[in-house]
Amino acid sequence: MTITEAEKAFRELQPGGRYEFAGSTDTELLLAAGFTRVEVADGRVRATKPEAPPGMAIRPMRPADADQILAIYQAGIDGGQASFETTAPTWEGFDAARLKPHRHVAVDAETDEVHGWIAVSGTSSRCVYAGVVEHSVYVDPRVSGRGVGSALLQALIGSTETAGIWTIQSGVFPENTASLRLHERAGFRVVGVRSRVGRHHGRWRDVVLLERRSDVAGTG
Repeated sequence: MTITEAEKAFRELQPGGRYEFAGSTDTELLLAAGFTRVEVADGRVRATKPEAPPGMAIRPMRPADADQILAIYQAGIDGGQASFETTAPTWEGFDAARLKPHRHVAVDAETDEVHGWIAVSGTSSRCVYAGVVEHSVYVDPRVSGRGVGSALLQALIGSTETAGIWTIQSGVFPENTASLRLHERAGFRVVGVRSRVGRHHGRWRDVVLLERRSDVAGTG
């Protein structure tokens, strides 16, 4: 199998569809094509396309999405509850800091307009933390409440677990109750609260530390 064949199979499936074939393959190749769960059993490979809200699809992030991704990032920053940052990074900075293939976008199934994104960064260069990543998820305010954030989180969980990553972590402002509920539904737990950890627009703010420990990856 080639990446072109894997990408073709991914495009032809509906969200939640499964691509199944006999033999062996490179899991990284299927993840790169957009599949987020890859299982090998009984001599067959089963790769699943991520679920998505009605009228949308979850696919890999592409350089051509840069402007839309950064615009959604900036909209989240401007809302005041997403980040200590005040300005979205350049695409070069964003791209260099996020790990492939765990970068997904939610798009309109017809127009391919980006409605949200999720990505991870490594937490440490030490090999003992190779299975620990930190994630960010941003949704266009215009599609808030349509399940985009939940679908992106499930896609990320699938791709990271398939790659052997055992912990996803993040920091959320306590006032961002919608994000806290979203992560709780996805199996994240509160580790603790870092009190007055940083200043944001001139005032000290706390950060709630969240993590999701996989019951699939890193259990051996």
